[in-house]
Amino acid sequence: MDIKSSLGQLQHEIKVVQGEETKDVTYSSQQAFADESAATRAFDQSVIKLLHVDAWSGLSSVTADFRLHDQQGEPKPNDQPVVGDFILIQLPGPMPENWVRVTHIGITPTRVEFTVKPSHDPRSAPTEVIDHFFDQQASSTFRVERTGNQVSAWEIGSNESINNQQPQAGDRSAVNTFIAEGGWLFYQKIQWKALTDYLVHLS
Repeated sequence: MDIKSSLGQLQHEIKVVQGEETKDVTYSSQQAFADESAATRAFDQSVIKLLHVDAWSGLSSVTADFRLHDQQGEPKPNDQPVVGDFILIQLPGPMPENWVRVTHIGITPTRVEFTVKPSHDPRSAPTEVIDHFFDQQASSTFRVERTGNQVSAWEIGSNESINNQQPQAGDRSAVNTFIAEGGWLFYQKIQWKALTDYLVHLS
């Protein structure tokens, strides 16, 4: 990378921290199976894993816990997400709760996915405050897909921007910046690679 490119990247990172620009980040895992029939069976199991959100908890000692909630904010631990549901994400350690809302679900014979966006806490009255370290324009798509004898899984982060501007950040501006920067530096890779490996049965 030349000096001009390095300076451009640095300027972009500064604007991202300031909440003026966004990032797109993707993590994925793949596993090939003996034949298409075996891959189809594995894909069916991947779909079950994808849609059983609460089972994502505890993939390792350093990954987050996930809890699916309905549109009224009530837990639904043994159910599948539908558009309008919420997911509570609790990071390890003394971190604030983070909430996302399911905005899209797509199902075909060989691909299943759903998308979430940062949200308010559904257990309280809606406000301008977003209870998440990313701004509400960010989204994450979780996808499993079968192509021939291969099963793949993705976490696709789009328009990721730190939630450190008012009024959306509330009193979380500093901690949101800390969490988001730490995520981009190393934690997202740990979290989402653990998840995508799990979805294609590598762990």
